[in-house]
Amino acid sequence: MFKGTTICCVRHGSQVALAGDGQVSLGNTVMKHSARKIRRLYQDQILAGFAGSTADAFTLFEKFEAKLQEFNGNLSRAAVALAKDWRTDKVLRRLEALLIVANKDVSLVISGAGDVIEPDDSVAAIGSGGSFALAAARALVTHSDLDAENIVDQALRIASDICIYTNDKISIEVLK
Repeated sequence: MFKGTTICCVRHGSQVALAGDGQVSLGNTVMKHSARKIRRLYQDQILAGFAGSTADAFTLFEKFEAKLQEFNGNLSRAAVALAKDWRTDKVLRRLEALLIVANKDVSLVISGAGDVIEPDDSVAAIGSGGSFALAAARALVTHSDLDAENIVDQALRIASDICIYTNDKISIEVLK
């Protein structure tokens, strides 16, 4: 489990929304409140968010962007290629992070163990507050009329009330 962040992705209606909190922790100290842990990639068609070491995440974003270019924006192929490199490369394999990536068609969780996982439902979450955000988002998808953007916002706010490594300085990106 990674201490220091929560990332949540929801597909609902005609939207895909990805949200991340802004807290960066070093041990038991909050170092920064407003970090952006999510970004748009490949001509703004793909959303990506990370949980884990910040330096490792920047390395992974660069590698993933290169894979997206190599595979002309094909998210699934780029994700599998990144996971393969991440698992087998001596330097990359030491990186400690998880990624959620999404486009208009699919959401994936990518890990350094070589996992590329598409969630069974419309929700994915990672990080120290990931299980809290996941539970909240699933409940909101089922029992509210909120759109994806408001669901991820509320899910992260709920997680920030529970997880000490998650704050309420939330960044959200939406694909429509």
